[in-house]
Amino acid sequence: MTRTIKSRAAPVCLWTRAPPPQGSLRLRRTIAQSPPLSRRTTCLRHDRPSRPKLPSGKLAGINEIVRPFSPPKTSNASPPPTAPLARAESSSSLSSTASLSAGNTPTVDEDAFVGRLPTFEKRSETPAGTSRGPSPVTLASQDSLPIAVAFTESVNAYFKGADPTKCIVKVTGDMTLSFPSGIIKIFTSNPSPAVLSFRLNNTTKLEQILPNQQILYSDPSQSDSGSKDFWMNMQALTAYLRKAFEQNPAAAYYNVDILKYQVSSNGIQSTPLNLAVYWKLTPTTTDLRVDYRYNPESMVTPGPLSNVQVLVPVDGGVTNMQSLPAAIWNAEQNKSLWKLTDISEKSENEGSGSLRAKFELSDGPSNPATIAVQFLSEGSTLSGVGVELAGTGYRLSLIKKRFSTGRYMADC
Repeated sequence: MTRTIKSRAAPVCLWTRAPPPQGSLRLRRTIAQSPPLSRRTTCLRHDRPSRPKLPSGKLAGINEIVRPFSPPKTSNASPPPTAPLARAESSSSLSSTASLSAGNTPTVDEDAFVGRLPTFEKRSETPAGTSRGPSPVTLASQDSLPIAVAFTESVNAYFKGADPTKCIVKVTGDMTLSFPSGIIKIFTSNPSPAVLSFRLNNTTKLEQILPNQQILYSDPSQSDSGSKDFWMNMQALTAYLRKAFEQNPAAAYYNVDILKYQVSSNGIQSTPLNLAVYWKLTPTTTDLRVDYRYNPESMVTPGPLSNVQVLVPVDGGVTNMQSLPAAIWNAEQNKSLWKLTDISEKSENEGSGSLRAKFELSDGPSNPATIAVQFLSEGSTLSGVGVELAGTGYRLSLIKKRFSTGRYMADC
């Protein structure tokens, strides 16, 4: 018998319905593997009185369209497992590993992206950062004093459908110097310590460099686009380190954020992980596919993307989820979470693949939502910027490079 269903308004991609009572969630049987996909459009909603029913034994329904990249489709995949609809581990925020400057990667959420990119600050502050590391080294005033440097970059991206021209990208970075605690005594006992100066090289991709004007000088008339020279205000640096020592005298190292920069971007070509999202929506089911592709061209020295997580909100009263590869369903927050192994050129299909899920609903249809992605990469940056010391009295003991996601999102 055909049941009449009232027509609903067009889907709004960023509106989320209140979650249903937990008591209505029930486990159902696992659904078998997906058949090959056909070519149609995305974000489909079928609200006709006589709606077509998807075969109960298939994970299907997301149709293929022309897109900027085509991850190879695998065959003979095992049936997708059924995710437990229970109090799974929280996926409300995606954690990140602390950087050398003791600052965490911004938490990714599923809010609207456009207009919410981090504002590039006009000056760099110097928080009283400390770093826990090996035992403090013993320094003498005649020694070359060891300095560690960290470049930490954040990539923000918004993907809209499968159109690469609609990809919005913003990459920013921070440079941090780390001083061993023993250097403070040398600075304070010497009225005229050697001036710490350095040169940033490979700066052609930097659109803007904003030094911490409290402690760092530069020559704005310098014309070389490939490098830029800086030198420290040693009196201000000594005062800062002395204050940091007074606040935490047990620290082995003290960190100073000395400059920020913004990296020029070239759209989707500047993103380490390309994304495209496809939804198919009916009153009783929601089908989702997330295609991804590793992009080594975005990195000066390609490295693996680790701690890859994909978070997808799904409303409409989800009663069951089947996913491939297996995802975690959080019934309290109405979100599914994929945790992936490292992605690189050495991964299967050279780092290309798809995430698929089918959701059964009690109060559908769902609304296509914005997905959030997190990853990080150690040992490389997107800008390729480097550093070398100038003058005497100091030596580089360590250069640490990493980049991670800020707001990295995709819509259909």
